[in-house]
Amino acid sequence: MTTSQELDARIEGQNVCQRFLTNVATRGDTKVLQWKDGSGEWAGKTLNELADDTARLVTALKGLGVSRGDRVVLMLANRQEFHALDLAVLFCGATPVSIYNSSAPNQVEYLVNNCGATVAIVEHADFLERFLKVKDQLSTLEHIAIIDSGEGVGDDVLLYADMLAHEPADLAAEADTAQPEDLATIIYTSGTTGDPKGVMLSHRNICWTLESVGESMRVQAGIEDFAGKRHISYLPLAHIMERLLGHYYMVDFGTEVTCCPNTAEIAAYLAEVKPNVFIGVPRVWEKLYAGVNAVLAADPEKEGPFNEAVAAAAPIAEKMTRGEATEEEIETYNFLDAVAFSQVRPLIGLDEVLIGVTGAAPIPAEILSWFRTIGVPLTEGYGMSETTAVLSWSYAAKAGYVGQAAVGVEMKLGEDGEVLARGGNMFEGYLGLADKTAETKDADGWVQTGDIGEIDDEGYLKIVDRKKELIITAGGKNISPANLEAALKMIPLVGQAAAIGEKRPFVSGLVVLDPDASAAWAASHGLEGDDASMESLAQNPEVIAEIDAGLKDVMSVFNNAEAVKKVKVLGSEWMPDSELLTPTAKLKRRGINTVFEAEIEELYQK
Repeated sequence: MTTSQELDARIEGQNVCQRFLTNVATRGDTKVLQWKDGSGEWAGKTLNELADDTARLVTALKGLGVSRGDRVVLMLANRQEFHALDLAVLFCGATPVSIYNSSAPNQVEYLVNNCGATVAIVEHADFLERFLKVKDQLSTLEHIAIIDSGEGVGDDVLLYADMLAHEPADLAAEADTAQPEDLATIIYTSGTTGDPKGVMLSHRNICWTLESVGESMRVQAGIEDFAGKRHISYLPLAHIMERLLGHYYMVDFGTEVTCCPNTAEIAAYLAEVKPNVFIGVPRVWEKLYAGVNAVLAADPEKEGPFNEAVAAAAPIAEKMTRGEATEEEIETYNFLDAVAFSQVRPLIGLDEVLIGVTGAAPIPAEILSWFRTIGVPLTEGYGMSETTAVLSWSYAAKAGYVGQAAVGVEMKLGEDGEVLARGGNMFEGYLGLADKTAETKDADGWVQTGDIGEIDDEGYLKIVDRKKELIITAGGKNISPANLEAALKMIPLVGQAAAIGEKRPFVSGLVVLDPDASAAWAASHGLEGDDASMESLAQNPEVIAEIDAGLKDVMSVFNNAEAVKKVKVLGSEWMPDSELLTPTAKLKRRGINTVFEAEIEELYQK
């Protein structure tokens, strides 16, 4: 297996800019960007065209005084302009810093001042307004530029179109400005327990990670060349997972990135784009799973045979993953695929996926197995901003595990079971927080992930839970909420769940109805109008009884002290980037406990 030191040697002296130019030189005519224009028609750009935009923006940025060591804040959705802007900042030797589009004015103030940005580039007037509200408090900011100009934009705000009108810089001459140790980006944590911390990732971190994941996917998935492989970029580019797969892959490998600025449209984009590489947080995969099963539930004549095919194929698919299936078993699987699964994959736009990835939070093992059984090669990866998104991943996925250590990564468990990792992808530190950095990364380079894990005899890692999120009941029992929540989401009507139990006599739960599953249930029970709304269904005695019955079933694998005893059914879906969920749909437990304080207390009064 390739070592971290061997990867170090491969990237010696390199930066992201140099790797981009190598990509342009070898694949310049490859289309790498695709988006829908104002009329809803597809438009695109090649690597050569992206390089030209980048060169013009370098001239514009240098004219604003941007130079090595400076910071430029970017606040925009998943759109094609992001990629040239990010690259142009790097060619200036500066650091692009993406911030979440939900950032309120006070958060903008904190983030801009924390990183010391001199230039901010925003998408439209709404984002601009958030900067202008706190402009007097932005001590380092000298210039603001806007992409979509509109009424009310002052003369002191630069226009992106004017920046693109500059003469192009010589990218080859600028490519060596940034040094390997310079920062390629700063990723701010979601800040659910205090002010966000700026995770500093260097050019060396990015280049090393690209070498690591490139080798993993070539060797394990058998994909020699990623050029032209289709990817839909819809998760926030302020998050390291999308930044890696939706930007750096294109920069280095020449993948084709389709920009989807509205996450609500992802289903439509899947149907049109037919991605080859598709990443999604668990909620995205859970929604696709629930959608298919809701459609099948409406047609019992198809539902029964399909589910029987899944049951028959599941053990064979597992053997095929391990290379243990007989020829007869493979023939059986191929038959089931032809008559059942191959008809479903196109309906959800996953019929051309070569690699599917879920991450950022745990996914129920049953759902991962279901996708793999129907021929979608879904895998679960594990990482964090501090590990440049990657710590473990395996194409030969094992349900319930997040793969083996990535190429070049060393991984071990601490005395208390905490996952520790070391490699060239480990972050440089937290911006301005030397004490916090020392708490997370020791002198030998080992990063403490904050997750409790188990490693099996094949080297596969299972995440038990976040170290700080373990529930300690009134009886002193330590319980993993993530495992309970994954089980709760396997109740057919449930889409989202949160386990409750800190300092409580027993564990309870909040469960949110899945929109597709509840709509199918309502239709099958002849309910219409207000009676079929999620709010009404959450109060429906039959729905509650069905969920209670499901609760007993999914909790049967847990011991009495761990199992969820009661649940409160909720009818309003929890949305990402809210007081309840982070932008990547992780639970904000403090927010959930606050918002649903009355409902939680009710669970313990009966």
